Amino acid sequence: MNNIQKTSDLFFPTIKNVTKDIKTNSHILMLKAGIIRQTATGIYTLLPLGLLSLNKLQNIIKNILKEINCQEILMPILQPKDLWDNTKRWDKYGEQLFKLVDRNKRQFCLGPTHEEIVTNLFKFNIFKYKQLPIILYQIQTKFRDEYRPKSGLIRAREFLMKDAYSFHMNKKCLNNTYNNIRNAYIKILKIFNLNYKIVIADSGTIGGNLSEEFHIISNCGEDNIAISNKSCFAAKIEMGFLASKISSN
Repeated sequence: MNNIQKTSDLFFPTIKNVTKDIKTNSHILMLKAGIIRQTATGIYTLLPLGLLSLNKLQNIIKNILKEINCQEILMPILQPKDLWDNTKRWDKYGEQLFKLVDRNKRQFCLGPTHEEIVTNLFKFNIFKYKQLPIILYQIQTKFRDEYRPKSGLIRAREFLMKDAYSFHMNKKCLNNTYNNIRNAYIKILKIFNLNYKIVIADSGTIGGNLSEEFHIISNCGEDNIAISNKSCFAAKIEMGFLASKISSN
């Protein structure tokens, strides 16, 4: 079967000029090249070239995650309020949470993340310690009412995210899984030859006592990070100040 499509048959409407309020180079190039089109602020349609690129990216990620025994699932975007009440995050998450009410006056949200769903899934379906460790992941649409959705796909209100969740027998098992996933992310970023730093960060509303973020160094970024010239240390400014304060005490 021939899957090759002629360029003359491909839908990729290019444009010559973009509005002056669009500043990010990647945003400008994707619009000009017919990769994306804006539907509303922070909401975009992926055109054929954009979807083709996204599918290739997903395949690379899936193949690497398969090497460390991650299992793919797909959780619902629409999430009931009672699960968020159980974790006390319904109000804590703030104004970024899209909330809605169904015809029976039951409250839901459009998932900005899926901790509530996956832990509920785990609670009622894992019964033996021999089933652990287990790593479940998905590539699913997320919704966040961003304060400044101005950089194209970098900070959108509707976006696709790969999120993984792991469950363990003990701390040793947890640390081993953490390192495996960390190394998998490093492998993915190296494939794309990206200039990145692993940064100490705040766990925020997700919680936990350790949080690391992979930051791509870019002039259009909004986060400021502190980087050591003498070691591999890197941290968000507020976390770098905290680490410095602790070490000085």
